[in-house]
Amino acid sequence: MARVVTSLQFLAVASALALGASASAESPRFVTFDAPGAGTVAGQGPLPQGTFPYAINEAGAIAGDFQDANNVLHGFVRAPDGVIVAFDAPGAGTSAFQGTQSFAISSEGTVVGIAIDAGYVQHGMLRTRDGSVTTFDLAGAGAGAGQGSLATNISSEGTIVGTYLDVSSAFHSFMRAPDGAITLIDVQEAGTSAFQGTVACALDCLNARGVIVGYFIDRNNVNHAFLRSPDGAIATFDAPGAGAGAGQGTFALGINRAGVIEGSYLDANNVYHGFVRTRDGTVTAVDVSGAGTNPFQGTLPSHINSEGAITGNYVDANASHGFLRASSGTITTFDVPGVGTAHGGGTTPVSSNVANAITGWYTDASGLYHGFLRTGRRCGEDRGEDRCEDRGEDRGED
Repeated sequence: MARVVTSLQFLAVASALALGASASAESPRFVTFDAPGAGTVAGQGPLPQGTFPYAINEAGAIAGDFQDANNVLHGFVRAPDGVIVAFDAPGAGTSAFQGTQSFAISSEGTVVGIAIDAGYVQHGMLRTRDGSVTTFDLAGAGAGAGQGSLATNISSEGTIVGTYLDVSSAFHSFMRAPDGAITLIDVQEAGTSAFQGTVACALDCLNARGVIVGYFIDRNNVNHAFLRSPDGAIATFDAPGAGAGAGQGTFALGINRAGVIEGSYLDANNVYHGFVRTRDGTVTAVDVSGAGTNPFQGTLPSHINSEGAITGNYVDANASHGFLRASSGTITTFDVPGVGTAHGGGTTPVSSNVANAITGWYTDASGLYHGFLRTGRRCGEDRGEDRCEDRGEDRGED
């Protein structure tokens, strides 16, 4: 199956639009790209070949990974002018499904992710703006295949949030301060067996106030959202309509500076729905018109920006499509021009910035994966402004 985008799927992969624009705004452009060295064999395996952007920062720099012709993973950073630099973490393995993955990029250009070594053990990865790459491990992280440490989020100050799998393959989350000090995060109600535990979300799980969100898997393998305050207090919640069976439940996937949380829930029929939770605890469901209603179809938000706009994908009977939900609730849907329509493929947005520049991946007619940038324009719907300002523009392209 194709890569999908919640922080749970980030872990699984590592282990094995317009914002209600004013009428005067120009339509966003699509820029497609491939990392040099990306493989060209199409397929729907657990780690298919091609280019996979995961995050875009406010300057328009993009971080992600690509899988080469030998199925080895490599990290990359794409500058706002379109220049792509590939990199490998020290100690990363060089066999199939080993290597380096990038999951987040800070406003300063620091990248975090994982390095998968020759034994398929995961290690937290940190690449600074000057190109130096280091790895780190959490005390208590397991050293077996598929276990280890994952860095999935980084703040502008350099605080890293992530998850590790212990010797029992149970999940625990952590916050790593810029000086290397570690704070562990475990929800009391979380299970302690394999693939149970506490999972900090990817991309935007830490806001400017130090609040962290994610989800935990209980002893019955049901998912529930959590919210951790800067003082360490943890509150849990479930979206109305979330299923209570194994694998079902609520996933908090991001929080912005205003304390608005986005996420998804899997209902009793195994259909995905998005949700928005305001700071006062009000939860509103988000369903894109056209989303499928069969098991494992539906609406899957992946990122919330500082202005409250949410991007993600929705899955119908055939393929994935992109959407952007403005803070006003207006939803715009989109597909990359020329995207393939084969089952399991389509357009998969992953991350956006304040200007609603969006990045992610798409499949072509043959099923091969490529990166894309949907340029953003910041317009006045939510600010009462008449002008629009170009953001996330690819200045190296016509």
